[in-house]
Formats: sequence, C-alpha cells, structure tokens
Amino acid sequence: MKAVIMAGGKGTRLRPLTCHLPKPMVPLLDRPCMEYIIDLLKRHGTTEIAVTVQYLPQMIKNHFGDGTEFGVKLRYFEETSPLGTAGSVKNAAEFLDGTFLVISGDALTDFNLSKAVAFHEEKKALGTLVLTQVDIPLEYGIVMTEPDGRIVRFLEKPSWSEVFSDTVNTGIYVLEPEILNLFEPGRAYDFSKDLFPLMLRLGLPLYGYVAEGYWSDVGNLTQYRQAQFDILDGLVGVKIPGIEAFPGVWLGENVTIHDLVRLEGPVFIGKGTVVESDVRIGPYTIIGRHNWLGRKAEVERSVIWVRNYIGTSACLSGATLCNHVRIGDGAVVNEDAVIGDKSWIGDLSVLHTRTGF
Repeated sequence: MKAVIMAGGKGTRLRPLTCHLPKPMVPLLDRPCMEYIIDLLKRHGTTEIAVTVQYLPQMIKNHFGDGTEFGVKLRYFEETSPLGTAGSVKNAAEFLDGTFLVISGDALTDFNLSKAVAFHEEKKALGTLVLTQVDIPLEYGIVMTEPDGRIVRFLEKPSWSEVFSDTVNTGIYVLEPEILNLFEPGRAYDFSKDLFPLMLRLGLPLYGYVAEGYWSDVGNLTQYRQAQFDILDGLVGVKIPGIEAFPGVWLGENVTIHDLVRLEGPVFIGKGTVVESDVRIGPYTIIGRHNWLGRKAEVERSVIWVRNYIGTSACLSGATLCNHVRIGDGAVVNEDAVIGDKSWIGDLSVLHTRTGF
C-alpha cells in the first residue's frame, strides 16, 4: 500500500521554531518529526510514499532525498500555492493506484496503521478516519459514529457550546482514490471542512476507526515540549536515538561530559555536545547536537537544538532554544521562553516567562 505524507504546513503556532524551518523538520529528540512518521509507515509495510510540500520545500527534499537512506522510496509533489489538505493529496493523484494512507508529517504517533487499514477493508469504506479521544477537543474536528463505526456527524474546531463528542480526527486517513474525483484539481480543498462533509451529504460510506496508542499533533509550543517529554517517559512507541548510558540518560556519539556533572534523568544529549564541569542537567532536558554547556550551568525541562552555547553559571528552566544561540554567563532564561535562531542573550540577563525572540 502507498501513502501520502502531508508536509506543506507552515506551523505558525510553533513560531519562532518554524520561521526558517518547515514544521515536519522541527526536531523531536534531535530527529525531524517526519522521520518518526516514515519509521511508522515502514513498520507497517508501506515504503512507497508521496510527500506533499509547499513551505520551504527544499529543506525537506535536501534532508530526505529519494528516501533510500531511510529505507523507503519518496516522490515529492510541490504546490505552487496552498491547495488545502485534500487539494494537496489530489495533486499527487497520478502516484495513487489503489487504497492509500494519508498522514501528517508533523505529528507524533505510534498507532497501529495495519489495524486501521484492516477496518477500512472490512467496512468496504470509501474513506476511514483514524480517530482518538482527547480531553479538550476544540482544536480538532469532532466526530460522532454509529456503533459500527459509520460517521454520522462531523464538525471542525467547535466551540464548547457545539461540542458533541470527545472523539477527534487525527488527520490520518485510509482512502480509496475515487474520492478524489469529488472535487476539481488545482483548487484549495480541505478534507475536514469540505470533502468529508460532502461525503456525508452524499451518503457515501465514511467510517471512523478509534485507534489505541499515542497521538499528538504537536500543534503549539507546549505540545512540542510535552511530546518529547512523553518520548523520554516511554509513552510513545518510538526508538530513542543514541544509547541509554545510564537509566533514563540517553547519549549520542562523542558526547564529552567533564567531572562533577549531575545528570538527573530522563535526559537526552545529542552527539558532539560538550558538558563542562559542575554542570547540572535536570529532568526532561533535551540537548541536540554540538552544543556547549559552560561550567556550573544549570538546565532543566528545556529543549536545546543545535550548536548553542550556554555560558558559565547560566540557568535555563523550561526554555526552548533554536540554533546558534548564545546564552551569556550568569544569564537566566525562565519557563516558556523561546529563543530563535542566532539570538544572543547577554551576560546576567533575565528572561521571564513566555518571552520570545
């Protein structure tokens, strides 16, 4: 079976992380989010994959190439202007010759896709939405099904007064190619807002499969950090990069850790990072490749990308740093601060909660 990875979104709610990076390339434990999606598809026997791209497409193409390095075959379909979720998939229609999967390249999940496909085939559906249950459904499409799974009601991003279900659309679909004939090519068309409501009005067989397992759409900065904490806690069925050198402490290649360093797991440290003496790295810290942590620095519940410098006695708590950031000696970066690429935080500076650069 073939699959389509939707990788064209701008991820505006993740800014500044996505100012210079497409959302599928945002790292989770030092790996682009889309790598986890490719791993999932491959585990379920899908190796022929179309990738729809629109925002900063070359970054995705440069990283993944033709897919050989990742054990799959990738073919790219680029939108010159945004076509919406369904429109972007129709743009890849020439690639599709049978039942196919659609999945977002910027979410994190370990759902059993094979079970979803089997359900779709059993029901002889034209379309099957993979569903999950959430506590707060306002940011998603909510779905009501009959006992056999047939969808009878669908509403995208309701207000609380409109909520009729806690079962939501995850953006993962099993589809038959003929549903793409329901709308014209080259126009913006959305699965949730346009195509699925149309299918309901026409009485076409549209089903919902409630999956078990982990799912996050990594839709905002809080979810971005939490998804990585969940990986460290073993809540997601994905492989953590590197080796578990100590219980709850994962290290990449060529990590240098000097004397008197305190590592309080769960912690991930990417390859080539240097941790000087007397540093404390507290729980739920994710440090990417080629970073430098100066003497007596303290870091906890923070996400640090690539080639950053953390000065002597600097303190990070609940912060997110992009690439090539310098945190000066004695600086304090507090909860929810997000520092964009190539920012420079001066010595002894104090950044308060929800600061953004």
